[in-house]
Amino acid sequence: MDLVYLGTPEVAVPPLRALVDAGHRIHRVVTGPPRRRARRAEPSPSPVEAAARLLDLPVAYDLEHLDDCGAQLGVVVAFGRLIPAPLLSRLPMVNLHFSDLPRWRGAAPVERAILAGDTWTAVCLMSLEAGLDTGPVHDRVHLEIGDRTADSLRAEMSEAGARLLVESLGAGLPAPRPQEGEVTYADKITRDDLRIDWSGPPERALRQVRVGGAWTTWRDTVIKIVEATVDDGRLRPVILRPQGRGDTDFESWWRGARADPGEWFE
Repeated sequence: MDLVYLGTPEVAVPPLRALVDAGHRIHRVVTGPPRRRARRAEPSPSPVEAAARLLDLPVAYDLEHLDDCGAQLGVVVAFGRLIPAPLLSRLPMVNLHFSDLPRWRGAAPVERAILAGDTWTAVCLMSLEAGLDTGPVHDRVHLEIGDRTADSLRAEMSEAGARLLVESLGAGLPAPRPQEGEVTYADKITRDDLRIDWSGPPERALRQVRVGGAWTTWRDTVIKIVEATVDDGRLRPVILRPQGRGDTDFESWWRGARADPGEWFE
């Protein structure tokens, strides 16, 4: 099939490679422009651009003339930008969305599913519309969340989505069905979403750690909790990242902290 591909981060790389391996013709890859990953570093290409260059695929950073490049369909995976409605009217597009739609429409579906304590999630192949993740769904595959972190779950969903995409396009795209059920929205994760509340349920705190970026304070200094467990009804840090330092195991850090009797994180 003649396609254009729109994606930017690492999770969008496996579906691109799977489409190429399946024999689909990618007329253009649209991605985000090179960015600095560190303050003094040179701008580097997005993961999708790097993969596209290795696959000898043409790369663009904008949507100009996308409907004139000979493609029958656009495939969108974590592109990071809205597709204008006029373009969608000229070039149909499908999108891999990482939630069990209509649950968790929006920017952070993986993180919101974990924070909410969801047991299952899904990857949906949906028709792209002007609305926020409102399009009908061609097919979906369900995955158990278990105790995965957001990063590991997202990687598994990317691989599952790649298989779903290839199978669905190979079968001629199943007829889309309108989304059914309660609609919930996956707003972007904020810093406040990830602050540990030590008076709250430890299971929720552990879910914050699994999302990534969970933090607390020690004597007015921010400390991130990288890994943790729940033991005896309490969150037990395993790996910490003190401000301005690298990761360290909790026991070593605690011995050096010289805590006063009864002192704990704030």
